[in-house]
Amino acid sequence: MTDLRLSSGLQDDLRAAGMAALADALPGLVAARMDPRRYGNLPRWAEAVAGLPGLVPSCIALDRDAVTIGTREDACEAERAALREGLMALHPWRKGPFSLFGLTLDAEWRSCLKWSRIEPALAVSGQRVLDVGCGNGYYALRLLGAGAARVVGIDPTPLFVMQFQALRRWLPEALAADVLPLALEDLPAGLRGFDTVLSMGVLYHRRSPLDHLLALRDCLRPGGQLLLETLVVPGDADTCLFPPGRYAKMRNVWFLPSVAMLERWLARCGFTGIECVDKSHTDFAEQRRTEWMHFESLADFLDPEDPTRTIEGHPAPLRAVLVAHAP
Repeated sequence: MTDLRLSSGLQDDLRAAGMAALADALPGLVAARMDPRRYGNLPRWAEAVAGLPGLVPSCIALDRDAVTIGTREDACEAERAALREGLMALHPWRKGPFSLFGLTLDAEWRSCLKWSRIEPALAVSGQRVLDVGCGNGYYALRLLGAGAARVVGIDPTPLFVMQFQALRRWLPEALAADVLPLALEDLPAGLRGFDTVLSMGVLYHRRSPLDHLLALRDCLRPGGQLLLETLVVPGDADTCLFPPGRYAKMRNVWFLPSVAMLERWLARCGFTGIECVDKSHTDFAEQRRTEWMHFESLADFLDPEDPTRTIEGHPAPLRAVLVAHAP
């Protein structure tokens, strides 16, 4: 099992919020997920993290477009070269950007652009926040920068968890953000302990979107806020795209509703105060291939003759952000 460095006070905070079942289950859940027998690359990733230079940052800034840890003056060129080599061993980096001791980590997604769209809808000061499908923790750190008291990110992809462990190497132990190797289905039922829950870029990967919405609802305290970001299509309350095969080369895309249908789903799941706060087409300024992610990206997913369509002929990616409140 690959040991994870967790923030101090995580389990105590969960118990204080009435989520003792999750606090007690964490060690076993994490151990099961971080088992090299399941993920053969884990030892290599752990070695890369362990080999990163033990630098001491003179500043940490979580409220900038590029999450910043340290300055250029905190590391010499040899240390920065070792830093780059170690972080490249954790390729691909999907979310960012990060500025680490003067090294710019330009991830595939300029996640700061999505943050600028969701931040006006969030009021997280002093709150406990759950980020479902959090990736490498970029948004978890931005949420702390916006004043959240505790952020728990969950993502079942071990590489993303190890990327956050790399960042954690230079963060204070008491910094109240964690990325845990868990799926939403791993959490005990009926937690009802988080003030805000985020689900971004997850719903269209769920075969049962209503079950996903119900599970998100059951993580929220009564009156708590859900921020949901997902792919949608144009249309009325009876419109939903169910791709016969792939969507933008993705195999695991199931339901892409219109905003009106998504609002209906949320209402049927008991949410109130439902509001769509943003709709944006994904463009090449936001998602693109970089040296930190050299696999296929958005340009490869669209019809080269008609960028308003995917390579399969579906409407090009349109993302909506909705907020709603738990009953």
